Amino acid sequence: MPELDLTTDHKVLDDDLAARRYFAKFATITRLLSGVAGEMQKDRAFSAMDADVIETYIRAIDRSFQALSLKYLVSGRLDGIGQKHLTIDLHESGFPIFQELVTMANDAAQAGRHLEGMPDADRLKDEMVRQIVGERVVPTRLQYALSQRLYYETLMKGGLYFAQMHPAAEFIAEVSGGRRGYLLHWGVYDSQLNVPVLYLMEVVDSGRKALPLDERRWPAAQAHLMAQSVGGLKLLTIATGFDKDFEDLHPKRLRRIHLGPMYSSAFTLQSGAIRDVLEEAKAGPGEDWALAWTVEELESERVKVEKGWFSDTEREVFRLDPFAAQGAETGATRITRSIILPQRPFQVLAEKDPQGFRSVRKFVVGKEGRVLVYN
Repeated sequence: MPELDLTTDHKVLDDDLAARRYFAKFATITRLLSGVAGEMQKDRAFSAMDADVIETYIRAIDRSFQALSLKYLVSGRLDGIGQKHLTIDLHESGFPIFQELVTMANDAAQAGRHLEGMPDADRLKDEMVRQIVGERVVPTRLQYALSQRLYYETLMKGGLYFAQMHPAAEFIAEVSGGRRGYLLHWGVYDSQLNVPVLYLMEVVDSGRKALPLDERRWPAAQAHLMAQSVGGLKLLTIATGFDKDFEDLHPKRLRRIHLGPMYSSAFTLQSGAIRDVLEEAKAGPGEDWALAWTVEELESERVKVEKGWFSDTEREVFRLDPFAAQGAETGATRITRSIILPQRPFQVLAEKDPQGFRSVRKFVVGKEGRVLVYN
């Protein structure tokens, strides 16, 4: 069977102005995502801790976009500098391709060395002024040098979203029987879908030593969770595998959040109702977009005890969607689909009322950037 060529879905932003509009669009989107998380907290879809954790990842995604915007600020105007333009996935993603995140992580690991060999920002600006005044030319190479300086400085500051965001643990509360409750959270950048994916798992720890301080269990749990963070795996597979491999860690709730795709007539190819909505809306550059947000959720329904030779083992029995085929088709208790979009596209969506969007929650960007909810 021939290998699938994923590059046919890739688009190079080889126009500087288009790239700037693209990054400005995502700056708007990431700013609004915090409002969406806040609205989900109000209706108790997320706890306050959930919302805080999700906002941390959203800020990291925003910083990654800021860094990439600096990296590609003027590189398209120069020849012979290697990768000149940002590459995005234009079909069912709208985000930068996976390789962009991998390259950025490699750059971050060597940012200090790059900065050591670069003039500081003030010196570069002085040289740019002298070239403009004295030679009366556009100082493109100096502009590029300054953009790279700022890019590496942003990487040095940290707090970015990379291809892998390793698991962290937040203490929730003491549980009866001397057990402890934790929220484990981590993230990946899906290499096939080219979108950020967040994971939140609530676990009860019945071990003797607190999980984050346990030098034996915690590294093993982190490695296990990262290895299972594959979009093709059902939540049921991930949770039951974790439950089996760690007898004193009991997964009570697992959620997977897909932040994307992003749709835009100017940058992506879409089909069906969303294409018709965006084309008919004819919205301006700042409003020509829609972002999908999908939450898969798996909950433990009860605990069963397996009898062993020397001890009994607790196993979680997970509640599956009763409306899915054979009860386990989705491998989740429920799946909630949402879409975030500005007012003009929403008006067209409401007028057309396509069948496929009737069960999708709509988060609409109102005046002054307020996020309004329509079910």
